[in-house]
Amino acid sequence: MKLNFANPATGAQKSYSIDDDRRTRIFWEKRMSQEVELDQLGDEFKGYVARIGGGNDKQGFPMKQGVLVPHRVSLLLGENSSCYRQRRTGERRRKSVRGCIVGPDMQALHLIIVKQGEQDIPGLTDADSVVPKRLGPKRANHIRKFFNLTKKDDPRQFVVRREVQSKKEGAKPYTKAPKVQRLITAQRLQRKRHLKSLKVRKSEVQRAQKAEYTKLIAKRQADMKTERKARTAEKKARQQAAPVSAAKV
Repeated sequence: MKLNFANPATGAQKSYSIDDDRRTRIFWEKRMSQEVELDQLGDEFKGYVARIGGGNDKQGFPMKQGVLVPHRVSLLLGENSSCYRQRRTGERRRKSVRGCIVGPDMQALHLIIVKQGEQDIPGLTDADSVVPKRLGPKRANHIRKFFNLTKKDDPRQFVVRREVQSKKEGAKPYTKAPKVQRLITAQRLQRKRHLKSLKVRKSEVQRAQKAEYTKLIAKRQADMKTERKARTAEKKARQQAAPVSAAKV
């Protein structure tokens, strides 16, 4: 079984191939996101604890969180489903995935170091294996939290820039910085005020139109009522005049 270790503390990754089932048996019947003590893997892993992040079986099918079986199943997957990428809107497809319970048929496991042991592992947990962080935060609140800024500080002045080497010969290297996300500026506040004023004006126009429509409906109903009374009076007058004419005959 191939064990791929990742150490979030240093950003380093390292792989081990262990063919002895007696050493890898500690992962059997364990689920994804479950923590496992690694003492049985060897003396260098003494005191280490790792969390199972995922894996693949011997045919390459990935493990899927929430499928509580130790074998492969076929599921109808759609949008926002892991182990599947939607190609068209509303598309669903039946895919074969591996359950989230580890078994002897696993080919590779992804493990995340949760607790460091007694001794360092070269290339994974030692000081020389620290990988510098390539990208910094780009959301405004994350930048404030990262640099311990206040509300008055401008996050755009604290964006982590990275140096880019130009592909042209003899060109000087230049730096690039991400666009700050969710940044509240004076322009953004003005736009919000403008949108709010548009909404208020629209509601005022709608209220005026509704009042005018209500007035028009009331006028039409009054006209219809007056017309109905006139027809009723005319009908009564004809009925009263009819017996008088018959008596004269």
